[in-house]
Order: sequence, then structure tokens, then C-alpha cells
Amino acid sequence: MTKTIIHTEHAPKALGPYSQAVKANGFIYTSGQLGIDPATGELQAGAIAQTEQAFKNLHAVLEEGGSSLANLVKVTVFFKDLADFAAVNEVYARFFECDFPARSAFQVAKLPLDAEIEIEAVALA
Repeated sequence: MTKTIIHTEHAPKALGPYSQAVKANGFIYTSGQLGIDPATGELQAGAIAQTEQAFKNLHAVLEEGGSSLANLVKVTVFFKDLADFAAVNEVYARFFECDFPARSAFQVAKLPLDAEIEIEAVALA
């Protein structure tokens, strides 16, 4: 059994003592991705823009690990407000052509940087 830490400059740096992702036993486990633009370090404005950026960040992390969004098997979306559910679903659907991964969605009390959305995932390596 091997464990490989995944890090890319094409996604935001971790906000704390954790890795962007870890590859282990044929899977990649990502940390939660916020809608932070890695070029500027700025959180995008609003749930739609944050969702788009979070998926771009997930793409970069998975690509660094030798995988892709097409290999996602499980996604968890954390919402500041579930009223954004329908709008986030529209953005979410643009990142997949078919065979959607399993997904859970939760409204939480607060997210880092007071973000609207955070997305974590598990993908085949």
C-alpha cells in the first residue's frame, strides 16, 4: 500500500495543515476546494462563480494526480445556503457529459473564508 501527496500550483494552496489531495490504493481523495482563483488568491463572488472555480481547482488537482473529473466516483458539496442548490446544479452539470458521480450535499453553518460553496471528491487514480 502506497500513499502519495498531490500538490499543484494550478489550484489554491491549502489554508491549513493538509494536502490538496492524497492518492492511495487506486483512488485520489481531494480536500475541499473553495472557489479561490489560484492566480490571484481571491475568492470568487457568489455561489455560481465559486462552484465554477472549485471545479476548475478540482480538475487541476486530479490532473496533477494523473486522473480527471471523468474519473470522479463521489462528490460532496457543502453549501452555505441550500437556496443555491438549483443554480449550483446547473454549473455542476456542465462539468460532466454522462455517468454522474455519486453525490451528497449539505448546508453547513460556516465555510472557510465565509465561502458559499466547498466541494470535495474521490476519484479513480
